[in-house]
Amino acid sequence: MLAPTRDPMTPSERRAGVGLASIFALRMLGLFLILPVFSLAAQKLPGGDNLTLVGIALGAYGLTQALFLIPFGMASDRLGRKPLIVFGLLLFAAGCFVAALANDIYFLIAGRILQGAGAISAVVTALAADLTREQHRTKVMAMIGSSIGLVFAGSLVIAPTLFALVGLHGMFVVTGVLSLAAIFIVTRVIPPAPPIVRPAPGGSARALLDPQLLRLNFGIFSLHLMQMAMFIVIPSALRTIGNLPLPEHWKVYLPAVLGSFVLMVPAILYAERRGRVKQVFVAALGLLLLTEIGFIFGRGSFVSLVMLVFSFFVAFNVLEAMLPSLVSRVAPANMRGLALGVYNTTQAAGLFVGAGMGGYLVQNVSGDAVFVVCSAMALIWLLLAVSMRQPPLRRQQAA
Repeated sequence: MLAPTRDPMTPSERRAGVGLASIFALRMLGLFLILPVFSLAAQKLPGGDNLTLVGIALGAYGLTQALFLIPFGMASDRLGRKPLIVFGLLLFAAGCFVAALANDIYFLIAGRILQGAGAISAVVTALAADLTREQHRTKVMAMIGSSIGLVFAGSLVIAPTLFALVGLHGMFVVTGVLSLAAIFIVTRVIPPAPPIVRPAPGGSARALLDPQLLRLNFGIFSLHLMQMAMFIVIPSALRTIGNLPLPEHWKVYLPAVLGSFVLMVPAILYAERRGRVKQVFVAALGLLLLTEIGFIFGRGSFVSLVMLVFSFFVAFNVLEAMLPSLVSRVAPANMRGLALGVYNTTQAAGLFVGAGMGGYLVQNVSGDAVFVVCSAMALIWLLLAVSMRQPPLRRQQAA
């Protein structure tokens, strides 16, 4: 197969990529900032001595996200991407301000539920696909994924200091303000969205039952199941094997995330420019499988544990960037919002199942059992990916 000729991104595509990555970053920064401090701070509210309610408050966001991702995606196929993104950001900001005013754990739960109702992830990803040509789409998805990874790593460092300055209520105010700032980017920075092409009647079921989409949905479910299950084990391993206290775990995660981006970018550029998307995708899956097996046998020393964490992030970030791009290629253009809504819902399901499964296995079996199950999931996914079709690279006019 001949290598595609060089075809750089247009200014409009670059502006779309940077703008949409910024929207994700601003919104996710607000979410990630509270994670390191939430469980302890929420216990100081009336009713916070009930740890079940504290857990519900933390998880309520994910529950409403899972409920609203598909409706938001479907609505964006009919009403347009930008109006739904702005509406979702307003809901999210409203939830932030409700949580900031919370005077008990129940009020805080209400705020978290409202935050989660602004389920715009699929709509933002669909808009990214609308505004970029296929040969550059994975790069834009990588920009979005990288922004999320950097924000997550940065929040581990920033959160304790910010909490000391403004407290939990103040952090929710900061989160709401960041969400409103993202609306400015949507309306002023992101290029105009293309005209809506309404879905044909009865097309949704055919699109969602496409074997290629089912493979990709299984993939994102498996990837985030593995992520959550693994991180039930890894923090305690860093503490016991490396004598690294919890507040210093960012010293492992941050270099691993940043280093993985250095390797992710060349892999994605090679896949897109050389028409080797399937080959790079399968290679990343192979690395993921080897890493999960490595965690079973090689996490006895601190150095090997750190190297395996780094290896996981390399595979994770490559796959995380390529999966939504592949979904947008397979799904018809007029049903991208729905297809990506289903994709993001299976992602949320993977997070939920992985966390529950990981906790159960660690408590009732062993840490090794977690990585055995993760290895099995990675192997099944790899076998499914080997049989997938090489995605065609259709040349399109720049958005």
